[in-house]
Amino acid sequence: MAGAHFFNDEPFLDHEEGPDLLGHGQYAHHVLSLLDRVRAQTETGVLALIGPWGSGKSSVLGKVTRRLRDDAATDDGWLVAELNPWLYSDLESLTLALFSEIREALPKNERWSEAREKIGGFGKAISPLGKVTALFGLDSEGLIQEVSNRISGDTSASAAKHKAEEALRKAGHPILVVMDDLDRLTPEELLVVFKLVRLVGHLPNVYYLISFDERTLLDVLQRSELVGNSEPRARDFLEKIIQVRLDLPAFRERDADILVDRSLSAVLASHSLTLSTSDQERLSEAYYQYLQARLRTPRAIKRFFGQVDATLGQLTGNVDIVDFLIVTFLRTSEPRAHQLLWQHRAELTGTSVDLPARRDERPEQGIGRWRTRLQDAGVAEQHLDGVIGLMGMLFAPLRQALGYGANTQAIALRRGIGSIDYFDRYMVFGIPDDDLPEHTFDTALRQLADGTPGAEADELLLRLRDDTQRITRRIQYKRTAGTPLPAAALLKAAAQHYGHLTSAPQGALGLFTADRAMDFLAKDLLTDLAEPDRPAILKTMAETTPDGAVLAARTLQRVTVRKAPDSPNPTQAAAPPDWIGEARSLISHEIARHLAASARRPIDELTELQITLIWAWRHTESEVCRTWINQRFDQEWDPLALLAVLLPPDRGPFPVIDSDTLHGLDALIGLDALYGRLGPLLDAPAADPDNPQDEHPARILQALREHRGNPPVGG
Repeated sequence: MAGAHFFNDEPFLDHEEGPDLLGHGQYAHHVLSLLDRVRAQTETGVLALIGPWGSGKSSVLGKVTRRLRDDAATDDGWLVAELNPWLYSDLESLTLALFSEIREALPKNERWSEAREKIGGFGKAISPLGKVTALFGLDSEGLIQEVSNRISGDTSASAAKHKAEEALRKAGHPILVVMDDLDRLTPEELLVVFKLVRLVGHLPNVYYLISFDERTLLDVLQRSELVGNSEPRARDFLEKIIQVRLDLPAFRERDADILVDRSLSAVLASHSLTLSTSDQERLSEAYYQYLQARLRTPRAIKRFFGQVDATLGQLTGNVDIVDFLIVTFLRTSEPRAHQLLWQHRAELTGTSVDLPARRDERPEQGIGRWRTRLQDAGVAEQHLDGVIGLMGMLFAPLRQALGYGANTQAIALRRGIGSIDYFDRYMVFGIPDDDLPEHTFDTALRQLADGTPGAEADELLLRLRDDTQRITRRIQYKRTAGTPLPAAALLKAAAQHYGHLTSAPQGALGLFTADRAMDFLAKDLLTDLAEPDRPAILKTMAETTPDGAVLAARTLQRVTVRKAPDSPNPTQAAAPPDWIGEARSLISHEIARHLAASARRPIDELTELQITLIWAWRHTESEVCRTWINQRFDQEWDPLALLAVLLPPDRGPFPVIDSDTLHGLDALIGLDALYGRLGPLLDAPAADPDNPQDEHPARILQALREHRGNPPVGG
């Protein structure tokens, strides 16, 4: 909607040419009619427009003054003078300002020259010379002349007032002096204004329209010495000043709902956004349960949507709009509570390591902890449940503590603040430099799909290497949402970067490593390809680099492995499809090619990558792998020395060879062949446990002794 104005003090969605959404136009018409009636009955008076802060008093005053100025050219039209009492701290300055504003409101033609002169004369007559000098800017010559006039002329205040009154009656036009926000003055300033209005400014054809919040004004008056701490006396004092009360009509719940709806539509339209059905449902829940009670005045609504409009900016399409509305409300209405979101980011996104005391925490304990935090942050008692409810709509841990189901994947799919991958966007009002905007991400995927190089694709692949966990998650979000992905291109990129990933481990215990994240993604991407296309892409992955061959072998294993119903051990499907056999053969060939150079090296010169590659070979053609390794044994490799590098010595409390490891050794070497080659060592007495040099080989031999008589299930 083009009629929304959020960043000024004027009413928004409520212009002269538009619909009167707040009823301000209708009420302004009532005020105008009343002014004419008051004028018909008395030659001066004070009217007060009364309403709570933010209820629209200034909007009504603005409409009144605009319409009066539009009609000022008529024979008996009103003239308007606006006076800001905040600018003047004493009666003399305020008095001069009043008469200066009245004089400026008078037309500049000859007809009004006498009235302009007499009004200025009255103002000077009742004010100290220094105030006159400051207001009228007299130079030294003008100051001398003013002193002379006061000494020699008829400059008494009563005479000057009489002349001003006669001039104003003769002019015949009513003058309305408008003063807004009197409730924001100090007690002393407020009494000065009332003294001016009631006594000094009591002039014919001069009327006053003042505006204030009554509750606040009464509180201010009760702090003054004149009234004292007595509300009845404060009310009596007001009644003596004000002849006509104009109570602004109540801002009804219906009015607020309409204004919120129109404001939301304006924001969405200005950012080219629409709400999905699920967005509408979530926003309705947030509004009617929590926000409605806090958005009860036009000012509150305007302030809220003004902040939304001001900060949405580049986040359009990069965040969940409902989450953004809720977060913006917390930031504008409960800023210290909003700061807690950042402070407890890990807890709210479910990425923190829980303290032992919290692992068995009951839901009510978690909610109680947040109530205490919010109370300490200054959230009023009557707003605590609402703020916690809003936070529960954003963050899974709080929603679960409140007794509702919370789908963490759904939060990530909608790019909600409750996902660690998108949290920062909501807090920095933009896309952090270590993040990829959605448009860039989508463009990169299209470039990869089309095979067209581009800066976006380059950036995505760079992030895939350096921010692996987050990028793989975001690719998975796209996949879950049904977005077509360039699976083949991504698998090739994964193979190129595998083994060179720089992203630090993540997760509660730092167990979610970058290569593990890539493993999971590669498995899912391979399943997205048609089965006949899988062998070729796996071959491409394997031939790229030795690391790519490792990833290809692991990916094939993850896609084809099955769990036997009654066994924890993985077994291959009874009748694998043809593509699996083809893929195993292709990967095995590439692994053999990568390991060709290592066949001529001593075991202690094998690199960590070559050792990993040997282990990965077992997932392909076991017979080829077994033959190659046993050929090395027949030449110069020592079986126990190979086991010492294949099996890490730092397994802590875990056995050096468990059931899964034994299966791996069987596929890699063949247990019968291994037992045969190590027979003399296995039959010999155990080595001295006090010899640290032989400790690891001795543990391996002892583990093999224990397993030799108990072959693995399926082995």
